[in-house]
Amino acid sequence: MINSDEIRGKVAVITGAAGVLCGKFSRELCKRGAKVALLDINEEKAKALEKELLSEGGEAYAVPCSVLDKESLKKAHEAVKAKYGECDILINGAGGNNPRATTSKEYFEPGDIEDPSVKSFFDLDPDGVGFVFDLNFKGALLTTQAFAAGMINRGCRIINISSMNAFTPLTKIPAYSAAKAAVSNFTMWLAVHFSKCGIRVNAIAPGFFITEQNRTLLLKEDGSYTERSEKILRATPDGRFGEPDELIGTLLYLCDNGASGFVNGVVIPVDGGFSAYSGV
Repeated sequence: MINSDEIRGKVAVITGAAGVLCGKFSRELCKRGAKVALLDINEEKAKALEKELLSEGGEAYAVPCSVLDKESLKKAHEAVKAKYGECDILINGAGGNNPRATTSKEYFEPGDIEDPSVKSFFDLDPDGVGFVFDLNFKGALLTTQAFAAGMINRGCRIINISSMNAFTPLTKIPAYSAAKAAVSNFTMWLAVHFSKCGIRVNAIAPGFFITEQNRTLLLKEDGSYTERSEKILRATPDGRFGEPDELIGTLLYLCDNGASGFVNGVVIPVDGGFSAYSGV
């Protein structure tokens, strides 16, 4: 049983807060009585979510912010501190992929280098790869630097958002897979590093959920599944995509010091069995 008193009145800072999954996190923590700072590079979407949550009686504060800009993060921290106080729960949810860091085929074949219609491993844009790695890994690192100093010795918790890609890299997206593996590794490293000062660090690794970022990869224009979706579902024992609500139990568990106070440095899959299935 989750103790809402572990969340009520706490200051929760969520990056990527206007996205599908982190938007759901924001709504749930607001509903549980947290004061939620909505950090997102998309100010318009963050403001719209703020308005929605306030209209429902929650406490929410939209803060435009880039997780790749230390000065932007510094200003965000100052704004949150002035509005609500220091952060109690930090959720590093900002992330994503980029077409410049994606191959067009799963397997490299002779002749792909000369074929202008194919974007192979050798055509990956270094800047695109750097952007994906920075957004997912460095964004979590810089945000933690900005907020964690105020979390020391206060029983606070940090929750990073990893991915199935961190366990087994998916085809076509080498940069995103590597970046999420770095997030999982960073979660474990940070848990040890902060273990003497009362900050627990864990991560959630969602399986496959349909979001705005991946919708065109998973669904055709008519709403039917793409070939990639069919492959994912064949490798997911539950045989379906996840619903955002199905991440909430794990989120609340990790937020609750009474329920998970001795849980530190773990990455929890919420994936319908995907990571457990060998394919045989």
